[in-house]
Amino acid sequence: MANDLTFSITRTRFDEDYSPADSSRLTTNFANLARGEQRQQNLRRAIAMIDRRCNDLAAGDPSSDRYRVELDIVSVAAHFVDGGSDEQFPLLEMLDVTIVDQHTGERHQGILGNNFSSYLRDYDFSVLLPTLDKSAGIPEHFGYLHGQLFQRFLESPAFQDHFDAEPVVCISVSTSQTYQQSGTVHPVLGAEYLHEHSSLTDDYFGRMGMQVRYFMPAGGKAPLAFYTRGDLLGDYTDLQLIGTISTMETFQKIYRPEIYNANTPAPSTYRPTLEHTDFSSTGVAYDREERSRLGVTQGRYTEEHLVKPHRTLLERWATNPAALTH
Repeated sequence: MANDLTFSITRTRFDEDYSPADSSRLTTNFANLARGEQRQQNLRRAIAMIDRRCNDLAAGDPSSDRYRVELDIVSVAAHFVDGGSDEQFPLLEMLDVTIVDQHTGERHQGILGNNFSSYLRDYDFSVLLPTLDKSAGIPEHFGYLHGQLFQRFLESPAFQDHFDAEPVVCISVSTSQTYQQSGTVHPVLGAEYLHEHSSLTDDYFGRMGMQVRYFMPAGGKAPLAFYTRGDLLGDYTDLQLIGTISTMETFQKIYRPEIYNANTPAPSTYRPTLEHTDFSSTGVAYDREERSRLGVTQGRYTEEHLVKPHRTLLERWATNPAALTH
């Protein structure tokens, strides 16, 4: 049928020898670290930071060698038929976590979703959004197709045959909002913060069926935003949550050291800013300007290779979720 939609998954180990594949999204933050003269040094330092934070949270000792975190890049491709032709497009990339107990040899499955990225999101935010009339408000359909494709992937055999738990997408807090501690403290996630109002990012992830909660783990410098379709506090083990925190807090220290590698932790009422000057360098090179430029480049790629040639089919999918078979 012309509306058949299936998905495939490939895995690539993220370690000190990682090099981005030609098909990888170049804006993917871990790919940014793996280029240039300092690539191997960047990767070694980032991985060591993740392991230290994992042992800090799980073993109570950042110098312990008990736990080691393994990361796999999970690349998801969408396959569909349009006009009688078989088509394929790279849809999503995420990091999957495994926590290895080096004292017992046990391997613990972590949570998928770290460093979530997609070409279609690049298109939505870097190409489509700047053309919209903001005075009229953001259209209700903004991000709807992306959300439907994401949820169809989670319902597909490609996902369900390989993963037992819903993804958790963990990102930075917004610099446009003020956050207030709620008084709730989770033993692993830490102090919960509440935000002022729903944001465009909240609405976009809402199209994916996800809701957000904000927590600052013990020893952290700022709250993290956790998006999930399920129950963040009830669906995952402490060690699974530790794997996500260790991974994403480390990456955020590298991406946004002004916020996540500040020299003092966020107060109970907190307004994050990239203008903050009291922070420490991680020693890991990361090019934020390149990230912004490539977001536009990859959004244009999506427009040329997905949106324009398959507009009729995409519009049918966006307006009729039942047309998304798998």
